[in-house]
Amino acid sequence: MPPEAGNAVPAILAALRLGTADLHRRLEARLPFFSAQLDRDYYRRLLMAYYGFHAPLEQALAAHVGALDPARRAKTPTLIRDLQALGLAPAQIAALPRCEVIPLIRCEDSALGAMYVIEGATLGGQVLKRAMAERLHIDAGNGGAFLDVYGQATGPLWRSFLGFLASAVTRPQQHEVVVAAAIDTFSSFERWLDAQEVLL
Repeated sequence: MPPEAGNAVPAILAALRLGTADLHRRLEARLPFFSAQLDRDYYRRLLMAYYGFHAPLEQALAAHVGALDPARRAKTPTLIRDLQALGLAPAQIAALPRCEVIPLIRCEDSALGAMYVIEGATLGGQVLKRAMAERLHIDAGNGGAFLDVYGQATGPLWRSFLGFLASAVTRPQQHEVVVAAAIDTFSSFERWLDAQEVLL
């Protein structure tokens, strides 16, 4: 998202954009949301894989980002509701495989790097929400709530995250930790989705 008019891009945000740009483009190109292969079954498998990554990562993040209200930003409750709407029973969801090699979250700085990736993805969900409604007739009521997980709060929550990030990460040593964690998150997510055979 571009900075507000007249405001400079915070140094940490510039570093994150630069450090993750190639990984971001590569993963985006491999996601199947706009592929001719995507049908409701493929979409369901994709959400199952997303759940398997988000569930353990959110548990790891919660201990380090209390100031950002991790319960408000949790995606797994919405993923569970979507998977149920798509036909999975609670026991089936509980039995889904979970990623065991998540990014290493050891401090607030590494947590913020991982959150940059996860929170940034909520912006892209706005585009995906419209595409899935048109292509698969999936919306918030029948399996697509995750794509608009924050609803009208999407913009405000992203801006509040960026504001916290800019105020909390001011030293070069912190920049290194945050960017490394963001890179690790993109890489871990791509490896996990690959292992679940949902990428192109």
